[in-house]
Amino acid sequence: MAWLDWGVLMAAATAAGWVDAVVGGGGLILLPAILITMPQLSPQMALATNKLTAINGTAAAVFTFSRKVALQWRLMVPAGVLAAVFAGLGAAAVSLIDRALFIPIIMVLLIAVAVFVTMRPTLGTTLIHHRPSQLRVWTTVLVAGGAIGFYDGLFGPGTGTFLIITFAVMLGTEFVRSAAMAKVINLGSNFGALVYFAATGNVWWTLGLAMAACNVLGAVVGARMALAKGAGFIRIVLLVVVVVMVIRLGWQQFA
Repeated sequence: MAWLDWGVLMAAATAAGWVDAVVGGGGLILLPAILITMPQLSPQMALATNKLTAINGTAAAVFTFSRKVALQWRLMVPAGVLAAVFAGLGAAAVSLIDRALFIPIIMVLLIAVAVFVTMRPTLGTTLIHHRPSQLRVWTTVLVAGGAIGFYDGLFGPGTGTFLIITFAVMLGTEFVRSAAMAKVINLGSNFGALVYFAATGNVWWTLGLAMAACNVLGAVVGARMALAKGAGFIRIVLLVVVVVMVIRLGWQQFA
């Protein structure tokens, strides 16, 4: 790799860490950068190396958020473990899915998220103080850890966004707390997918760890900005990132 390629990837890893810590979607920055800079890589190796980078940034974001936000660990731990298991299953199923059919479905879901957030301006801006029912809590665990965890291992773009919306809608948490909780689940799903990719020999360790240092820097800065600026900031970034993701996926699918 040329020095310019290294510079591009380090910059992309930093930006991806920032976006991922705030609302998710960092993979849409780093994955294309990896594939464009190194077109000789297989999609599996690009995805695997991205997971190695992302898990470090996600861990840094979890640490940063947990120092300021009270997390429900009794909920987060089982959901994170479930996400690890299902993300591993999703990674194993990568070759079985027709991406030509999958991407339009994700685009529709992202557009629905954007419309939903726009139409409900109070969503995620305040914390609902009444406790959700046990059925609602465990349904959230199954959706966040099982369904979204599987999706993260299988494909990934928008995982953090889907998690934030799930927690805000199902548990009534504000966006800052939802973002912190999303990072815990994302840490589990990144771990599960990475274990599978490592076992199948698809990780480029040197590049992934180099990008991880930059990703951690971006993640810490992003998490601190989210904590400092609050729900309104996260709401704006979330909507911008969703629009960019839809455009990026549409270009990938139809261009």
